[in-house]
Amino acid sequence: MIDFHTHSLFSDGQLVPAEHLRRVEVLGYEAIAITDHADSSSLDFIIPRILRAAEDLNKYSATRLLAGIELTHVPPAMFGELVARARDLGAQIVIGHGETVVEPVQPGTNLAAIKAGVDILAHPGFISPAEAELAAANDVFLELSGRKGHSLTNGYVAKLAEETGALMAVNADAHGPGDFLTAEMAEKVALGAGLSAERYEKIRTDMRALANRL
Repeated sequence: MIDFHTHSLFSDGQLVPAEHLRRVEVLGYEAIAITDHADSSSLDFIIPRILRAAEDLNKYSATRLLAGIELTHVPPAMFGELVARARDLGAQIVIGHGETVVEPVQPGTNLAAIKAGVDILAHPGFISPAEAELAAANDVFLELSGRKGHSLTNGYVAKLAEETGALMAVNADAHGPGDFLTAEMAEKVALGAGLSAERYEKIRTDMRALANRL
């Protein structure tokens, strides 16, 4: 089990990184990324702290902690600059907070995040076919979300990803102890989006390959 999209108390999550990591370790996770919400005001505060936690905790945990960030509600024109800054600060994975149908995300965010080279476009809502094609060309993962509200368009996203060949990731978008997905629930997220069990295994393989590259 791998999850690339979770939050700690460094943004709007509930847990310190140590407890965050321990809770998924007992669930049998291979790896988890802490990708706290950030904009230009907080990148340099959050990323070094998650990197420090990963450096300390990975010595003792069977689950690998990855240090990431989720660029959230930033103006589309700022994505290129902020993705580059996040990489310079050492972020191992960069997520773009996509145009979910349950938040007033600025139109054009999906396209800007993909063009800027995020690793994952989280809860992309009604992403356009052209944007999904660009995500496929740029190896940007489209997220199937386990989070209430964001998950409303999972079926649409999965269908479009299948049509365009875009990569997919199943993530919890966990903010607290009750949000982490078990392996069984992660599979249900994929099956509920209309995918087959065989297709979900391909998603797991692609997610593992990404984790191994980081």
